[in-house]
Amino acid sequence: MDKQVFDLIIVGAGTAGCLLANRLSANTNLKIALIEAGGNDNYHWIHIPVGYLYCMGNKKTDWLFKTTNQKGLNGKALNYPRGKVLGGCSSINGMIYMRGQSKDFDHWRQLGNHGWGWDDVLPYFIRSEDNFSGKDNFHGVGGEWRVDKQRLAWTVLDDFMEAANQTGIPKIDDFNNGNNFGVSYFKVNQKNGFRLNTVRAFLKPIKHRKNLKVFTNCEVSNLIIENNRVSGVKIIQNQIENKILCNKEVVLSAGAIGSPKILELSGIGNPKILNDIGIKIKVENKNVGENLQDHLQLRVIYKLKNAKTLNQQINSPFGKLKIGIEYLLNRSGPMSMAPSQLGIFAMSDSSYEFPNLQFHVQPLSLDKFGEPLHNFPGLTASVCNLNPLSRGSIHISSKNYNIPPKIDPNYLSDPIDKKVAVQSIKLARKIINQPAMKKYSPTEYAPGEKFQSDIDLEKVAGNIGTTIFHPVGTCAMGVQKNSVTNPKLKVNGIENLRVVDASVMPSITSGNTNSPTLMIAEKASEMILNDV
Repeated sequence: MDKQVFDLIIVGAGTAGCLLANRLSANTNLKIALIEAGGNDNYHWIHIPVGYLYCMGNKKTDWLFKTTNQKGLNGKALNYPRGKVLGGCSSINGMIYMRGQSKDFDHWRQLGNHGWGWDDVLPYFIRSEDNFSGKDNFHGVGGEWRVDKQRLAWTVLDDFMEAANQTGIPKIDDFNNGNNFGVSYFKVNQKNGFRLNTVRAFLKPIKHRKNLKVFTNCEVSNLIIENNRVSGVKIIQNQIENKILCNKEVVLSAGAIGSPKILELSGIGNPKILNDIGIKIKVENKNVGENLQDHLQLRVIYKLKNAKTLNQQINSPFGKLKIGIEYLLNRSGPMSMAPSQLGIFAMSDSSYEFPNLQFHVQPLSLDKFGEPLHNFPGLTASVCNLNPLSRGSIHISSKNYNIPPKIDPNYLSDPIDKKVAVQSIKLARKIINQPAMKKYSPTEYAPGEKFQSDIDLEKVAGNIGTTIFHPVGTCAMGVQKNSVTNPKLKVNGIENLRVVDASVMPSITSGNTNSPTLMIAEKASEMILNDV
């Protein structure tokens, strides 16, 4: 085998990996390899915001994972998009800039993860930020990660905002100052009407650096472990197996699915699981691949009258032409849309001090992603439980790296999650029935007004539930010996190995997880440079 030697190897050029490559390669004394299983981000739909519709479920950009059949979703399995391309999920996600809430990170610190409280992590959010609204105590300017206003408006969403306000939810300007209670339009990671993925933000500006080598279409099959230390990785590129060796550290940034998969393929995990498929244990840790958390969205859909929504525009040849021309001329309109435009953070009942629900409100409706929009004016009030108690797992089922892992989010397995699901649907109904929405004569298309009792709503929640693509927690950090990683994100029980991605979150953040993952990478880059 050919051998190449680097100081640091980063596995995964996604959200975390691209930022790590930028920060670590700034030290010219370090020779760094960045390895991506997917290809370059030159597919045009990556960069046009509405192109997420054509990137999810597309083998050019998506791993094409599926979950197991979910009992809590009445037996259905879900498609589980994950970015397989430079930029990872930042190349196919919803572009929403969301940090979470202060209590999320304070909870991490309360679990013993010192240095990860809200006051600790806020500077790392700010460091990479370039916020359109300027600099203040919560936001930064001049960083690589542009935060911008959306470039479109919908009267029906303005009215839904007013309806939320009529229920007692305040109108606010910013979801990212520590407590998200309120209703507002989401801010997005876009620049001049184009998606800003982590390739454009962090990789392309440093492509001249000679101490960074980027490998694409190159999959890591397993870690090379010698004398209880990681000395490199085995890769497959163009169907040829090679080794890449490191002098200092391997950093797994392959995501909440990829990182535990590589650990298990390398013999780091639960002996019962690995022995059963013929993998010799090198480091025993029963928590690898456990603690999977995700945000389940309940898609409450309304049929409207006298409303302008995307449904009519998309279903009209003239409407499509108008959409295309508007984007071509101004980089605005529906082609500049993030998947969700209006956000609401609220409490499902009075026992919560911070919001435990997030609405993604859209001026469109469809039966499921990948299918045509409805031929009537539609609005979707998609609502998710921000702090689910249900826990799932991700585990390999074969020692063949080509076989996808078994993904079991275990949605709605906790009784409290079922209760919150019922409350979520009721709150959506309360908002739609406010005076501001009366002029649209809304009727509930899904789940349907015939479902009224808590028992019925609990059952039907499984029918309208689907992932909002936020898996975290499968290599969770902690201070216990059996935690997968410690607060410095080093893998317990072995040397020269860290995990830096959403899998290290001990509990899920209150909202979209892309920018919290960037924050983790920002903080980790500092820790790595201090250690090496």
